[in-house]
Amino acid sequence: MDFPHPPAHAAAALAALIAADPDLGRVLAQAGPLPWRTRAPGFPGLLQAIVAQMISNQAAHAIWHRLRVLPDALDPAGMMLLSEEDLRGAGLSRPKVVHARALATAFLDGTLSQEQLAGLEDEAAIAAIAGVKGLGRWTAEIYLLFALERLDVFPSGDIALAAAAADLKGLSARPDPKALRIFAEQWKPARSMAARLLWHHWRHVTGRPAMDDMPVA
Repeated sequence: MDFPHPPAHAAAALAALIAADPDLGRVLAQAGPLPWRTRAPGFPGLLQAIVAQMISNQAAHAIWHRLRVLPDALDPAGMMLLSEEDLRGAGLSRPKVVHARALATAFLDGTLSQEQLAGLEDEAAIAAIAGVKGLGRWTAEIYLLFALERLDVFPSGDIALAAAAADLKGLSARPDPKALRIFAEQWKPARSMAARLLWHHWRHVTGRPAMDDMPVA
């Protein structure tokens, strides 16, 4: 699957980052150009992040493509009209059905909106998203990184990022989320670009595709 190159502002941040950290520069030499993956802003992008929580990319891909073809599933009002049987049939666990409906309710009652989130600073947007049942910090940071294309967000709770950082940097053990968040401070103000490079490295090392890379069956 072809992805666009990073936009100009992100490309400038990427260039500065790899100049400061040669290890990250090696990723591009070994894995090739960095693909610029994005997701839809608003309800669909957050729903996709819920789908991806705590499961493999392959499983998330399959569930997402079953879910997104249900009638009006990517609209908050439409989501509320779908039965639990419909959502479970697409592959959502019972807790994720609850979380998807909580997200839909938040958009319907104005607790969240695409425009509101786009206008908030990073930490304020993360707090707003994480205030919804089932949407923690990882979900919020994934949304900011891929849907809002923010440049200095680092989902330190992501297992693949921890594994990639340990492998690339020759760490003796995979860092826990707190240690990884501290470790990532060196990549400010372009931590999102570091995360994208680390994921790129891990896909290259393991051969595992990203959720958005797999073709629809």
